[in-house]
Amino acid sequence: MSESHESHLNLHFAVRTVSLDRSTMHVLVTGAAGFIGSHTVLELLNAGYSVYAIDNFSNSIQDENGKAVSLMRVTELTGKDIPFEKVDVTNNTELEAVFKNHKFDAVIHLAALKAVGESVEKPLDYYSNNLIGSINLINCCRKYGVKSFVFSSSATVYGPPEKLPITEDCSTGQGITNPYGQTKYMMEQMLIDFAKAEKDWNVVLLRYFNPVGAHPSGLIGEDPKGIPNNLMPYVSQVAIGKLPVLTVYGDKFDTPDGTGVRDYIHIVDLAKGHVAALDRIKKEGNIGCEVYNLGTGKGYSVLEMVAALKKVSGRDIPTRMGVPRPGDVASVYCDPKLAEEMLGWKAAFGLEEMCRDLWNWQEKNPNGFVKN
Repeated sequence: MSESHESHLNLHFAVRTVSLDRSTMHVLVTGAAGFIGSHTVLELLNAGYSVYAIDNFSNSIQDENGKAVSLMRVTELTGKDIPFEKVDVTNNTELEAVFKNHKFDAVIHLAALKAVGESVEKPLDYYSNNLIGSINLINCCRKYGVKSFVFSSSATVYGPPEKLPITEDCSTGQGITNPYGQTKYMMEQMLIDFAKAEKDWNVVLLRYFNPVGAHPSGLIGEDPKGIPNNLMPYVSQVAIGKLPVLTVYGDKFDTPDGTGVRDYIHIVDLAKGHVAALDRIKKEGNIGCEVYNLGTGKGYSVLEMVAALKKVSGRDIPTRMGVPRPGDVASVYCDPKLAEEMLGWKAAFGLEEMCRDLWNWQEKNPNGFVKN
């Protein structure tokens, strides 16, 4: 990835100041009803962008009228109606109809299957959904002249870190232990190659670390279907009594307390990273393909995260020790300086706010978006 890192540095000297009129930029958001999608739509609307939302509800909730419950709550928060359609990006006919009927200036592509463990059990589902859906989307963009593309990537593309903190020019694609991570890596390579061939495209790859928390209002948050795959939704469900105990996978890692350390980022900060990426495209144009880490640069252990949620909730959180899962590494955290330098973006929320907002969401919505 050193080539893209150099292009970042070269571009740094060509920064122009242009006033932004975001209202003229119409953005298609795929996977818009999900955890990251709903928060991103909210921040785009707050920033003045015009949004069209699509989702297939594979990991989000619809009401009896087929409306996205999370986006109805975003409307409550913003006072803005959100045009929404139930569309599966793997269905090219459905997807192309969206492009035929609406004009877009940019796409933020979040739609994907995302459970690491499930991807090991159902690899073909992940390869077909994540890759075919993305290829369909890029083809539609190409056909209908949409040349600005922000992709939801992941820190999993780095595999086991070769150094800490992880910078954008660290190698990718080595030692990835699950099909989910492989699909993100393959999509990155596809977009990097595509941007080289299509010189007038603007592509931003955002490598997420570990999004946690919820909107401070408590109106939108993470509502996993079934047993949560990620640490903090699981911890919060143990705290509220929906799950009995948290299994900590490994306490003999080379970390201060022996449990795995990760870079957790507040979902609102992560969502604002997408706004910053679009702002850069709108200001600069002709950026080619750029890559950014979205994280805080600070790692917290599993036990630190549990203690922080225990503190804000006042609840007991029973834990038991288990063996490490295959492929788990001791520590993963990023260097987020490039995003600050080039996008003007920096995470504003710390551990306490992440846990406070997560608990606020969990208490107000013990069953997620479902009322009963």
